[in-house]
Amino acid sequence: MARRIDYYDDPTAPKPNSLVPSVNVVVTNDAGDILMIRRSDNGNWAVPGGAIDLGESLPQAAVRETLEETGVLCEIMGLVGTYTDPRHVILYTSNGEVRQEFSIVLVGRAVSGEPTPSSESTEVRWVPRDQVEALPMDRSMRLRIGHYLAGTEQPHIG
Repeated sequence: MARRIDYYDDPTAPKPNSLVPSVNVVVTNDAGDILMIRRSDNGNWAVPGGAIDLGESLPQAAVRETLEETGVLCEIMGLVGTYTDPRHVILYTSNGEVRQEFSIVLVGRAVSGEPTPSSESTEVRWVPRDQVEALPMDRSMRLRIGHYLAGTEQPHIG
């Protein structure tokens, strides 16, 4: 099975050979719960997201990726921040790609649909805000969600 392996500030990490703009979306429902997926490639919890395709805008990619991974249609409401730390690299074992982090994290609101797993997610569910940080997740995802939960007025730029 193809795996995703995240490295952070690790001298043994492979050298990046790719930089791909991607998007993640912190989607909430009317109760304020956060839409979370358990990734099929590493078992960690995350908010939905993925690469931005040629010919699509950032909001279009955000809505598409959320719908593909979760079965939930969302609308984009705002910006959590940008995450471009070159110390964070991601190895995709399926093709040897080693990607330097480049993610823009948006805020979305659920419009319709029910949480449904996909090929990229083994579980999808609404998680109460006060329980999200207890889930097993990569350091970079924890950082992004932490910035959202902090509710600061200015987006994180990093």
